[in-house]
Amino acid sequence: MVVTDASRALLVVVSLLVLAGCASTPREQASRDADAPYFARQLPGLPGGWDPMMSPVDNPILEARRLDNPPPALVRQALLAQHERWAGTPYRLGGSGFGGVDCSALVQNVFAETFRVTLPRTTGEQVRQGRVVERDELAPGDLVFFRPPGIYDHVGIYLGEGRFLHASSSRGVMISELDNHYWRRHFWQARRTLEPTRLAQRLLASGDA
Repeated sequence: MVVTDASRALLVVVSLLVLAGCASTPREQASRDADAPYFARQLPGLPGGWDPMMSPVDNPILEARRLDNPPPALVRQALLAQHERWAGTPYRLGGSGFGGVDCSALVQNVFAETFRVTLPRTTGEQVRQGRVVERDELAPGDLVFFRPPGIYDHVGIYLGEGRFLHASSSRGVMISELDNHYWRRHFWQARRTLEPTRLAQRLLASGDA
């Protein structure tokens, strides 16, 4: 077979077109990825020095987890796990462990173990933490305070869906409903120490989620 100059030139042109097509594929894909929603793309490997406490926008793991478990759901899940640990622990005024615990010590322990947040020891000090939130704006992780009869105030941790975790003086560590006639009558206020997103970040950073 005789290869003419015209044939040789045609082969060169065809080869260049093929190479140009192969080279453009990743570039076009990268462009489509850049335009696609963040979660439609594969998450890259974690860069060196990644800080799990960075903002949600910069935190790919937190962003990915929020697809199925938004921050309030992560917080609620972690608090329910703490209930499993503490359930049935008897109430003991001044107690702070599984042998007996009072309401503010339970709150202090749960926040320290779950979110690495240090809260004061007493209800009187805890009620000065964070900011006040309205009852209809409660989110998992908010502190709920009550003023029942007697000299002591009471505190619990809101779980969502109208329920809160606390150390009952009569039944020990348990979950109760805010709309229970007793708790509704003695509800005092609620406070948010950290936003749910920040609690979820601390939870993920601790590796407990």
